[in-house]
Amino acid sequence: MNHRKNLELYKQQIELINKDKDNSDIDKIRENEDFFALWTHQIKTPISALNILLQADDINKSECREELIKIEDYVNVALGYIRYDNMGNDLVLEEYSLNEIVKNVVKKYAPVFIYNHLTIKFENLDYKILTDDKWFSFILEQVLSNALKYTKNGGIKVSASDCDGEIKVRISDTGIGIKSEDIQRVFDKGFTGYNGRMDKKASGIGLYLSKKICESLGHKISIESKINSGTTVIITITKDRLNKSDLIKN
Repeated sequence: MNHRKNLELYKQQIELINKDKDNSDIDKIRENEDFFALWTHQIKTPISALNILLQADDINKSECREELIKIEDYVNVALGYIRYDNMGNDLVLEEYSLNEIVKNVVKKYAPVFIYNHLTIKFENLDYKILTDDKWFSFILEQVLSNALKYTKNGGIKVSASDCDGEIKVRISDTGIGIKSEDIQRVFDKGFTGYNGRMDKKASGIGLYLSKKICESLGHKISIESKINSGTTVIITITKDRLNKSDLIKN
């Protein structure tokens, strides 16, 4: 009798576990569907713009490059979204030159800086940082892309400093800034805030992924901003050597 009761209880527990798993899988599928529905809608804008530009008699190469960069950014976000769940499988945690990573990422956006007459400044980037080159570059791309989107005059400065065993990387722009009530939510999934609603092309995914990736790498990311006074994104990287197993916990 006791054996049968225990067996029945065990079966019930297995059914509950499978039910929870099924619900979790369904939620994940719906979440992916929502993301890619939004993504498909958004990527059509730069594709349509590029198509129109290419039909002109006098093709503006700078404008074409800018739209192409937007398309590449959308594709990178989609790839990052897909790959994040298995991030630990291809993580390469090594010491890299911060200066080289930053300048390689900025080089990608050079046409946008030139076309929009924006300046780029580098300050005190001669540090070695413990990170993953590919994923850290992804974070920088999302931050720079946002900064360029909301900066119409002035420019962007990338700087770093050593603060009690931590390297703080600051990406500062002279853009429109972020409302104080939005700052606490900018890393929430799908949150676009006032600026995103005005822009009508923001997905609220790039910064969300950046925050999750920073956490997986053992980094921190935060934002300081004031309306009409620009925005500074701060990425904090520990100088202590970490093990890969200490970072990724899927």
